Amino acid sequence: MKLIKGVKIGNVNDGFTGVTVITFEDGCVCGCDVRGGAPGTRETALLASDKANEHVDAIALCGGSAYGLIAACGAMNALKEQGKGVRVMDKIVPIVPSAVIYDLNDAEYHFPTEDMGYRAVIMATDEFNGGRIGVGKGATVGKILGIKNCSLSGVGIAVAKADDAEVIAIMAVNAFGDVRKNGKIIAGAKCGEEFVDTLELLNHEVPNVAGANTTIGCVITDAKLTKVQANKLASVSHNGLAQTIFPVHTDLDGDTIFCASVGDKSVDMIKLQVACVNAVKNAIWNAVTL
Repeated sequence: MKLIKGVKIGNVNDGFTGVTVITFEDGCVCGCDVRGGAPGTRETALLASDKANEHVDAIALCGGSAYGLIAACGAMNALKEQGKGVRVMDKIVPIVPSAVIYDLNDAEYHFPTEDMGYRAVIMATDEFNGGRIGVGKGATVGKILGIKNCSLSGVGIAVAKADDAEVIAIMAVNAFGDVRKNGKIIAGAKCGEEFVDTLELLNHEVPNVAGANTTIGCVITDAKLTKVQANKLASVSHNGLAQTIFPVHTDLDGDTIFCASVGDKSVDMIKLQVACVNAVKNAIWNAVTL
């Protein structure tokens, strides 16, 4: 899929985990909304509407749980070499908000390294189709019966329109709950080859996968937004999770959505909110069916 002008995405992974870095040629206005009880994030406080900074250079979506946040340092170094960032006296400080999923599912520790974050920026292109790549490499869905009985997932992408503006959602789906479409489970916990209903199982099972989950992503638009509006859209975009993942925003998840504005188009906010929800919803379905 062709991305919005000025936006590029780079993916680097090994056989277990990876990082997806979204870069913005001229920076962006960015907001964020973090939900659930187990988030792993970096620089999200800076995106609050009452904070002074108005400039973001890239967003890093990382595997590896909190260990994976180191990949953002590599992304910063690559951006610094390109001369991108906030100038503070005689230094350049690239701003790279980040979030992680938990995919430490092997006997050994595998998490994206600083070098992987660096290469993701260098390799970034203006096309992206999703899959079990980058941050989506180790993603899984439906954990109530443990990792051996869940479904594979990945990072998905979808586009929606609001008048002449475009919204693209990038979502890495690593949820505790099941993913449903039109009421039917399409990814989640399994007993043999059959899906089981996590909501029903919660009446009988005690989850043993605390913090081993989380859905993260970013909605990108060429509509012109203030920082307040970007934060509002990030918040509303969580409705896309609520319409597809059951249960969602649990204490076992750290769901995080960023919203980035890179354009100058004037669009009604209600229309833009609807487009963001639809894009997130379709990106989640895309992530679990690739």
